Amino acid sequence: MPKQELRAAVSLAAVFSVRMLGLFMIYPVFALAAQGLRGATPYTIGLALGIYGLTQGLLQMPFGLLSDRLGRKPMVVAGLILFGLGSAWAASAHSIGTMIGGRALQGAGAVGSVILALVADLTAEEHRTKAMALVGMTIGMSFLVAIVAGPLVAAWIGISGIFWLMSALALVGIAITLFVVPTPRRTRVHREAEPVPALIGSALRNRELLRLDFGIFALHAMLTASFLAVPALFAATLGVKSREEWLVYLPILLFSVVVMVPAIIVGERKRRLKGVLVAAVAALAVSQFMLAFGGANRFVLLAALAVFFAGFNIMEASLPSLVTKTAPPGATGTATGVYSSSQFLGIFVGGLAGGWIHQHAGIGAVFEFAGALALLWLLLAATMRTPSYFASRVVRLGAGTTDPVQLAAALRALPGVAEAVVVTEDGVAYLKVDSKLYDPQRAAALTGAALGAATG
Repeated sequence: MPKQELRAAVSLAAVFSVRMLGLFMIYPVFALAAQGLRGATPYTIGLALGIYGLTQGLLQMPFGLLSDRLGRKPMVVAGLILFGLGSAWAASAHSIGTMIGGRALQGAGAVGSVILALVADLTAEEHRTKAMALVGMTIGMSFLVAIVAGPLVAAWIGISGIFWLMSALALVGIAITLFVVPTPRRTRVHREAEPVPALIGSALRNRELLRLDFGIFALHAMLTASFLAVPALFAATLGVKSREEWLVYLPILLFSVVVMVPAIIVGERKRRLKGVLVAAVAALAVSQFMLAFGGANRFVLLAALAVFFAGFNIMEASLPSLVTKTAPPGATGTATGVYSSSQFLGIFVGGLAGGWIHQHAGIGAVFEFAGALALLWLLLAATMRTPSYFASRVVRLGAGTTDPVQLAAALRALPGVAEAVVVTEDGVAYLKVDSKLYDPQRAAALTGAALGAATG
C-alpha cells in the first residue's frame, strides 16, 4: 500500500477508534453507576444505555448520503461535534432524563458510514480491502481494550469522567480529521463501500441478507441487555467491586480471542463459515441460559461469560465477511449500510427491552430474553444457504464502453466470474469471482482498462 494511502487508512482508523473507545468503555460500568442518577430505574437505565443506538441507527445512512453532497471531512467533523456535545451533556447529568438526552445526542454523530466512504475515496481499488480490514481490526481492538479499561478508568475519574474523556477524544478525532487525514481529490459514490438509495429496497428483500441483519441485531441486543445484568452478578456472586471487574474481563477476553482466531481460519480457509456461524450462535444461546439459571454459581458465571465472548467475537469477525459474500455485485455498500443500522437498532432494543424486563421480572429474565433471541437466530442460521466464497472485484471501464449489457455478459463468460454488473456512470464493472480461477488480465482486456481489487 502506498504511503499516502497507508496514512489515510491509519488516520481514519484512529478517528474510528477514539470515538468507539469511550463508547465501549461505559458498557461494563454504566448499569451500576447510573443508579445514582435522580429518577433512575432499571428501565430508564436500559433506555439510557441503548438510546445511543436508536439515533445512530437512524442517521447512519443519511450521514453517508449527505457526505456525497457536502463533503466527507465536513460531515465527519460535524458528527464528532455532535458526539462531543452529547458526551459533555451526559457528563453533566444529575438525572436519568438528562443522561438519556446526552446519549441520544451522542448517537446523532453517526459518522461510521462517512469514514468508510472516505477510506474508499482515498484508496485505490487494489488496496481498499487492506484499508477496510485495518479499520475493522481497530474497532475490534477498541472493544477489547475498552471493556478491560472501563472499570479502571471509572474507578479513577468516575462515570462522568468517562463522558468528559469522550468529549476530549472527539476533539482528538476532529484534529486528526482536519490535519492528518488527506483530503480526497474528488468525492464519488462507491457502491462497494457506501449505500445507494435505489438499492436499499432490494437489500431489504434479500432473505439471506436479512438473516445476517437479524444476526447482528440480535448479537448487539444480547450484548447490551447482558451488560445491564452482569455487573450485579459480579457483585453478588463473585464479590467483585466495580473497579476490580477488569481482573475478570481480561482473562475472559483473552480466552475469547484464542478461540476466535482458529474458528475464523476454519471458516474462511476451510470454507466452513456456515458451520462456524451455527456453532457460535448455539454457544451464545447456551451462555445466556447458563447465566439465567446458574449465574449464582461463580464457576458457571465465569464459564458462561467465556463462552459468550468467544461466540461474540467470532460473530463480530465473521458476519461482515458473510454480508460481503452474500451481497450482489455493486450492492455491498448498501447491504453493509443496512447491516450496520441493524446493529445499532439492536443496541437500542437490547437496552430498552433489557431494562424493562429487569425492572419487571428480574435479572434472570434478562438472560432468558437474550437466550430466546439467540434461539431464534439459531433457527435462521441453521436454515441459511451455504454462503458462496466469491470475492468482490472492481474493473475500471475504458473510455470506449458503450453497451453495458453486452459487456456484463462477456465478463460473466470469463472463467471464475460468477456475476457481473456494469455501471457506466461509475466507470466500473462490479464482479463476484472465484479467486482461484479468475484472471484479472482477461477482464482488463475486455474493459480496456486496468483492474483493481475491491472490498470482499
